[in-house]
Amino acid sequence: MTKKENSNIASNNSVEGFKKLSIQVSLNGLSFCVFDTLSKSVVSSKNEVFEQTLNPYELLKKLKRQLSDDQLIDKKFSDVVVVHRNQLFGLVPKPLFDPEELANYLKFNTKILANDHLAYDEFDSHDIVNVYVPFVNVNNYIYELFGEFTFKHNGTVMVESLLKGQGQTTQPICYVYILENQMDVTITDQKDLLLYNSYTFNTKEDFLYYLLFALEQLKFNTESIQLKLFGAIEEGDPIYEMCYKYVKNVSIFIPDFGPHSHMEANEDSIDFTVLNAL
Repeated sequence: MTKKENSNIASNNSVEGFKKLSIQVSLNGLSFCVFDTLSKSVVSSKNEVFEQTLNPYELLKKLKRQLSDDQLIDKKFSDVVVVHRNQLFGLVPKPLFDPEELANYLKFNTKILANDHLAYDEFDSHDIVNVYVPFVNVNNYIYELFGEFTFKHNGTVMVESLLKGQGQTTQPICYVYILENQMDVTITDQKDLLLYNSYTFNTKEDFLYYLLFALEQLKFNTESIQLKLFGAIEEGDPIYEMCYKYVKNVSIFIPDFGPHSHMEANEDSIDFTVLNAL
C-alpha cells in the first residue's frame, strides 16, 4: 500500500508544481533528489553516509539539518516521496495477507516493539505485500513540512523497478545492490520474484557468505546464475574480485531509470531507489 498524508502541495500551474522531491532515510545515511518533470533532469541531489549507525532521533536531526542547508524546507513540490531503508520488513503473498495481522508477519524475523507503527506496500504488478516498520518521526516531520506525501519501503521500490526493467531474458538473475554496509539481494526468474532480502556486512567475506547462502537456498549453480552488482561498486573493487572467483557470470549492472532515464552524466551517483521512487 502506498500511503498519502496531506496538505500544501504545489499547484501544477507554478514552476514548483513540476518538481518532485524524493528522500531516502536510513540509520546509516540519507539521500534526496529534486527532479524537474519538464526538463526530465535532476536539479539537485545529496547523499550523506553517516560515520556510525544512528538511532531514529539522531536520524531526524540529520534530516532536518540537511533539508535546511539545501533550502528545501520552504519549497513546494508536486510530489514528495519518502523511502524508508531498513531491514525491518517481510514479504507476504497477497492471497495470504491480512492487514489486521501485520505484527505476526514480522515477529519471527524482525525485532519489533509493542508501540511500533507498522505499514505495508502492495506491489503494483505482483501479488506481493511488503510489511515493514517505517520511521514514524520522519513521516511526521515531512508531513509538517510538505503536507501530502507518499511513503514506501526501499525494498518495494527496488524489486518493482528491477522486475519492470528486466526485459525478455529467460535466465535467472541475482541482483545485488550495495550501499554503505548493506547489501540488498534480489533474485528473479523471468518476471517472477524468487527472493528479496537485505543483509548487513562488514567485510568482503561477509558479503560473499550472504550471497552464496542466498543462492544455495534456491539451489542455483554458481556456474550458470547471472550475478549483477550495482550501487557503490565497480570492476576491480575487492568485493567484485572476490565474487568473480566464486561466480562465473559477474557484471556491473547499469540500471534502467525508466521515465527518468534522461539524466545527465553527472547524475549517475544518485541512489537507485531515490530516483525510481518518483
